[in-house]
Amino acid sequence: MGKTYERIDGRLRTFMEQQPIFFTATAPLVADGTVNLSPKGLKGSFAVLDEKRIAYLDFAGSTAETIAHLRENGRITVMWCAFQGPPNIVRVHGRGEPVFRDDPRFKELLAHFPDIDPTRHGLRAIIVVTAELVRDSCGYGVPFMSYDEDRDLHGKRFSREDDTSLSAYFTKKDHIAQSIDGLPGLPLPLPPGDF
Repeated sequence: MGKTYERIDGRLRTFMEQQPIFFTATAPLVADGTVNLSPKGLKGSFAVLDEKRIAYLDFAGSTAETIAHLRENGRITVMWCAFQGPPNIVRVHGRGEPVFRDDPRFKELLAHFPDIDPTRHGLRAIIVVTAELVRDSCGYGVPFMSYDEDRDLHGKRFSREDDTSLSAYFTKKDHIAQSIDGLPGLPLPLPPGDF
């Protein structure tokens, strides 16, 4: 049934890269803090960097809980499940880090996402996760569902923004600069996007 992997390669890597959606889970250190679970999609926004590291693009949204939790403690679990083909669930438990637009590593990391136009989605950061434990499980309870296509609403909404208006949008939101639990979230104003 379940198996532990030493590295992300071969069949495991192919499975992760082919899924149109994955989920991230993070939490603050305080016992009564808010656990955050987020769906992530958009074809081309996920990449396997090497046998131990994965990354995904963090786009504009209504909160920045994942960023806040990673800045505080780095803990993250990323999960994929097969909605088509053979049943399978894969989880990467590890340490994550938001790499912001003014970080010298940003441009090099962005090169791993050649099919994404970052100006269309309000790109805030690139989340890099170093795997500490990689496991799969059967996925027998996951239903069959079909993938038709990505929604175009996010790109339509945020392609109208430049760096200044995007920072203004984030400033108006309650849980962008600070998480629900009061942790530092996205640093504002947003550094310029030199894409």
